[in-house]
Amino acid sequence: MGALAAVFALHTAAAVFLCGITLHPHHKELNPKMQAGAESVAQQANARVETIQVSSFDGAKLSAWFFRTQNGNGSSVILLHGSGDNRAGMLGFVPMFLRHQYNVLVPDSRAHGQSGGKLATFGINESRDLNRWVDWLSEQGSARCVYGLGESMGAAILLQALPNEPRFCAAVAESPFANLREVAYDRMGQRVGGGDRIGRTVFRPLVSEAFLDARLQYGVDLRKALPVNAVASTHVPILLIHGSEDFNIPVRHCEAILKNRSGVMELWQVPGAGHTGAFGQQPEEFERRVADWFSRYSRK
Repeated sequence: MGALAAVFALHTAAAVFLCGITLHPHHKELNPKMQAGAESVAQQANARVETIQVSSFDGAKLSAWFFRTQNGNGSSVILLHGSGDNRAGMLGFVPMFLRHQYNVLVPDSRAHGQSGGKLATFGINESRDLNRWVDWLSEQGSARCVYGLGESMGAAILLQALPNEPRFCAAVAESPFANLREVAYDRMGQRVGGGDRIGRTVFRPLVSEAFLDARLQYGVDLRKALPVNAVASTHVPILLIHGSEDFNIPVRHCEAILKNRSGVMELWQVPGAGHTGAFGQQPEEFERRVADWFSRYSRK
């Protein structure tokens, strides 16, 4: 009985730990070098950058950079980073959109960078934060069309926001997960050198208990982080991008999302690209496809 109790205690402790690191990802602070990088991007594009802050639905203070181009087309692109990163991780995309005369909003996701919020909820609360950012763009007169580009967690957040945010004209989601539970199985299997089958079988009880702990201890139902369901309730045109060599979030997640679509959706699978690696693998083709996608679904 003592050994059984010890195993149970170890399992419970592991579940609590898994829940904790999921809801409290690595916090990458914004530093002066990153701020200087944003100012350099703006200067090179003959644009202006400012740091802005809004309050979300629950009072969380959200922070972002806003790049305002001199000859803007009246539309804006929102760039959403991945888990454990901050808005500086999306700076590489900013020049591309400034070249096409879009203003660009680059937020820190809640519980990341300079944004408040105690927990990362992988789209459950973050999708509602996006409503507030679109409100802000509307107040600035920069929302003739609002577009979104999300990477990894940011892509999943974007997809979950679309059913309740009709002001988006089109969206691009690179390397999103379809279902948070499924990606948890992937990650657990990867830790032991296996795949999702090992995660779904050997680690299923651990993942289930971690999800239960999130509900009981933090009031967050991670079962609701379901981009695959969200796309069935939106008609916003979506371009999915996924690297053929993405072993972090396998391409089957995008394939599941594609099958569940209700509106216009396409998948560009990029040969040789790893996780969120499409731009690095094929930068010119990436820009062409994304710019064409946004231009195709513009409000004149």
